[in-house]
Amino acid sequence: MRNTVQEHSAFRFAVQLYNTNQNTTEKPFHLNYHVDHLDSSNSFSVTNAFCSQFSRGVYAIFGFYDQMSMNTLTSFCGALHTSFVTPSFPTDADVQFVIQMRPALKGAILSLLGHYKWEKFVYLYDTERGFSILQAIMEAAVQNNWQVTARSVGNIKDVQEFRRIIEEMDRRQEKRYLIDCEVERINTILEQVVILGKHSRGYHYMLANLGFTDILLERVMHGGANITGFQIVNNENPMVQQFIQRWVRLDEREFPEAKNAPLKYTSALTHDAILVIAEAFRYLRRQRVDVSRRGSAGDCLANPAVPWSQGIDIERALKMVQVQGMTGNIQFDTYGRRTNYTIDVYEMKVTGSRKAGYWNEYERFVPFSDQQISNDSASAENRTIVVTTILESPYVMYKKNHEQLEGNERYEGYCVDLAYEIAKHVRIKYKLSIVGDGKYGARDPETKIWNGMVGELVYGRADIAVAPLTITLVREEVIDFSKPFMSLGISIMIKKPQKSKPGVFSFLDPLAYEIWMCIVFAYIGVSVVLFLVSRFSPYEWHLEDNNEEPRDPQSPPDPPNEFGIFNSLWFSLGAFMQQGCDISPRSLSGRIVGGVWWFFTLIIISSYTANLAAFLTVERMVSPIESAEDLAKQTEIAYGTLDSGSTKEFFRVSALQLTGPAGFHHLFESQPKQSDCLSLGKSFNFCWPWSPYLKNEGTKLLFGFYKSRVMDYKITYSILDIGFLLKCITVVSSIHVHADNSINCFNFLSRFLSPSLPPHWPNLSGEIASYSLAEVSQA
Repeated sequence: MRNTVQEHSAFRFAVQLYNTNQNTTEKPFHLNYHVDHLDSSNSFSVTNAFCSQFSRGVYAIFGFYDQMSMNTLTSFCGALHTSFVTPSFPTDADVQFVIQMRPALKGAILSLLGHYKWEKFVYLYDTERGFSILQAIMEAAVQNNWQVTARSVGNIKDVQEFRRIIEEMDRRQEKRYLIDCEVERINTILEQVVILGKHSRGYHYMLANLGFTDILLERVMHGGANITGFQIVNNENPMVQQFIQRWVRLDEREFPEAKNAPLKYTSALTHDAILVIAEAFRYLRRQRVDVSRRGSAGDCLANPAVPWSQGIDIERALKMVQVQGMTGNIQFDTYGRRTNYTIDVYEMKVTGSRKAGYWNEYERFVPFSDQQISNDSASAENRTIVVTTILESPYVMYKKNHEQLEGNERYEGYCVDLAYEIAKHVRIKYKLSIVGDGKYGARDPETKIWNGMVGELVYGRADIAVAPLTITLVREEVIDFSKPFMSLGISIMIKKPQKSKPGVFSFLDPLAYEIWMCIVFAYIGVSVVLFLVSRFSPYEWHLEDNNEEPRDPQSPPDPPNEFGIFNSLWFSLGAFMQQGCDISPRSLSGRIVGGVWWFFTLIIISSYTANLAAFLTVERMVSPIESAEDLAKQTEIAYGTLDSGSTKEFFRVSALQLTGPAGFHHLFESQPKQSDCLSLGKSFNFCWPWSPYLKNEGTKLLFGFYKSRVMDYKITYSILDIGFLLKCITVVSSIHVHADNSINCFNFLSRFLSPSLPPHWPNLSGEIASYSLAEVSQA
């Protein structure tokens, strides 16, 4: 016998139970066994083991087979008339001397596929066992116009390959999977499903295996996915309960995996196989059929083969057995296949597993009348809907006297009023539930587990979420959104720069200090050059006129050259001030130097005058942060975003890579609540989905991002002193469109909305004004 350790323990324990609890009214007999452990993939080992058992004179052989050894074993059994009792997967071949303990699942699978109305699904099957079911599914797909994607996973050894298959199917928007494998492989596939986060609500997995309770479903059940499976062992059966009571008291050293491991369905089939063998021999003894083996058992490799003469009697007795075992009614047809059996159908949801119905050959699938499995929930009118939300002003807030109140009366806010109106309109009872972790909802990149309100919905702990929850692509994959009641975007809020008072040297502001320094050096340099060319040029020198009247002896004599160093400086200064002086250069070189200087001063003075006029009439907009890169490359201004929100996820997966000393991870060092943004402080700046109301705190919106399903746009605009901010932006598809969008939406709000606002909304102080859309450019 081969396979796992527990089946071996169950085999020996079943033999022990029969030998110690025989019916005293009949002539007792003992069951003796010989065990061979072999490699089923080696046909030589299988042949030697079979011949060894046959030469011992065995009456029947019990064991497991796989696709490699099935043909070898069935051929020997048919040739030598030796019955082979097996709990392995059933075969459709009409073979003799093979008693198949495991019922076929083909009919049950097709019935459930029709009941669930699956028209498109993925079929993952084990090569060793799935061909017959695959053929039946493909025939049904042709008749019912199903879309079936079949993939063999029997030869896959690397778990990463399972992950790649699931990812490929998910890209095709596949949400329904039929997995036809043994328990160990199903556990491996479901583990990858959990890692990839494909166990959330909306996914449905049907496990084509008779051991639903043997599968590890603890991690999957918390995801919200619907899991359907089959169970052949009825744990409510008194025979099963009595066996398990004895099973758990066994010595672990003598019967490994008996005490601390749950009983597998293959172990139950092993127990029933011994029960069938014992019942068959009991029948033969009652019929006085001589099946004793005398002398040598013969050679199994003889040519031609010499069959055992009493083998047909034993096979006939095995097929005539009808007994109640741990797997229900045990009965066989003429080909040794189980018949007249019942399979329980189980469902696993967040609340746990439950028996949803049963299947048999005559009634087909019968769902229990008190809980139809096609309905995920009871009628909304007959139960209380759990509404998850988050404490966020002014959407949901505690009332001042909430400690004295109970239930939904403890809360107030926009979302509270919205939930009340919806419940009144659709006539349902609801209960507000504040999310425990205080988060909106994000998926962990490693565990793929959702937190926040999204996690409450995905894992079935809540039915509806009423909150300022941003619609994102990742969230839409697991939950459904209603029509948005508010239009949002991603913006960066920063403190408005303070106006600086003019100082003594404010006249220098129109030009940079570097330009002023260059002007000074140019002034000195031109004066020195003018002085030098005047010294070297003979035209700047002149003689004194002797015919003139004599001078006062005490007066200084006229210089023979007027452009000394001081006169050169004075000439350059007078030209710069556009005032001139009494002297002018006479030489060509001096006039060239003077002309160049005059042209230079003309340009400088004109530029200075224009900039000075602009400074005096228009306030200059100085932005310390012009882009997200500027924000990331500095450390003086603290910034952050809401934790587990859409803004955090946007910057994490966005193509906009924040680099610098802070970078993207700095967004999570400071994580304010959205309500904090209603009263901005003096030193903290927020990156958040801005709401259409801002308390006037002297802030200026510098830039933001607007993300739509069709196209992403970078929006740059400025807002000054706005008490109530409403985004009246029409997304345009052209690039670099400039417009003065002075829509009177704020005036409309001031006349229409402001008088009707509830008292828990923020104080809309300040002047309500329109704004200008400066630039819309494709991001």
